[in-house]
Amino acid sequence: MIKARLTERKKIRRLSELPQGGSCTAGILIEKNAGWRNKRPEVDPEKCVGCHQCYLYCPDGVIVKAQKGIVIDYDFCKGCGICAKVCALKAITMEDER
Repeated sequence: MIKARLTERKKIRRLSELPQGGSCTAGILIEKNAGWRNKRPEVDPEKCVGCHQCYLYCPDGVIVKAQKGIVIDYDFCKGCGICAKVCALKAITMEDER
């Protein structure tokens, strides 16, 4: 019975069928961005088409869907750059931390 559940997969047909929040909760971190990030993702709203691939791949769940595009919670973003790598339109670039 358990094995059957693990092998069953729901076919996702629309983006709205995916969870609305991140894949994890960032609230368990002790400090906001502990100060070691040297690059941060910057989103070009002119290029972003709202495909939400960055949202799906973000390991920390700091990217949130917005009405048009995305919003990044820089308080908990580690600057790993995965969002920039999966963005096919190069709407996300990694910039030096200010």
